[in-house]
Amino acid sequence: MGHFSLDSLHIHYCDFAYEPSGPFRMANTNIGDATAKTFAELLSGPLIDIYVGKSKRHWALHRNLLCHHSTYFQEHLDEEHKKKGYKLELLEDDPSAFELLVKWLYQGKIDDVSEMPVEKKWDYADACQKLYVLCDKINLPQLKNFAIDQFRKGCNEAGLVPGPEEMKPIYDSTPPSSPFRKLVSKIAARQIMDPESQNDAATYKLCFESSPDFAIDVINAIRDGAGGKLFQDPTEEAGCVYHEHANGQVCDAK
Repeated sequence: MGHFSLDSLHIHYCDFAYEPSGPFRMANTNIGDATAKTFAELLSGPLIDIYVGKSKRHWALHRNLLCHHSTYFQEHLDEEHKKKGYKLELLEDDPSAFELLVKWLYQGKIDDVSEMPVEKKWDYADACQKLYVLCDKINLPQLKNFAIDQFRKGCNEAGLVPGPEEMKPIYDSTPPSSPFRKLVSKIAARQIMDPESQNDAATYKLCFESSPDFAIDVINAIRDGAGGKLFQDPTEEAGCVYHEHANGQVCDAK
């Protein structure tokens, strides 16, 4: 790979032990492609105590590296926060997702679900979904793309799909334009349309009740998936299809 200077890596915020040579902006290249000198600079400076999830699992990570990757960390680890002591709590996020984030921050990659045994694929896919939500919060679009790809691959290779309990957090935590919303709504639509699936619209009642956007996205996905094929016009159906009486009872309205 090529060599990258600090300027080419576009670091916006720093407190390096080395003398900075100019303005710093956000990273737009893979950290794995950084030169040894640049990487050493990113790993200098103070460590930040980060507590994640309800269990408050603790990590101590390099502030320079965090700010190199994310404007979210820049904003939450500025001089004002320094006066209060560097500490960050992400109590609504998942430690398994944060583990993957840490690997990517320091290595520029996450594991490939295809290299995992089948019994671990679904758990990894689930962690990647939570990683996506975390990355949406801290503004890491590149890692979001990695996460959603690993999620899709993990579901496919495990032969499983998310249920409403997994879909609801996506609609609770992402904007209407989110590709992950599009993905899970199409999964739900396909499950509803599949004649061999035991899932029907009632399966997703939790999501329908909590998010009108979910209902709209699923209905639109079903429409797109139907390929323009219409069911029979209900105003033209013969007989007493829409009458109220017991099965087999003679219809008095005939």
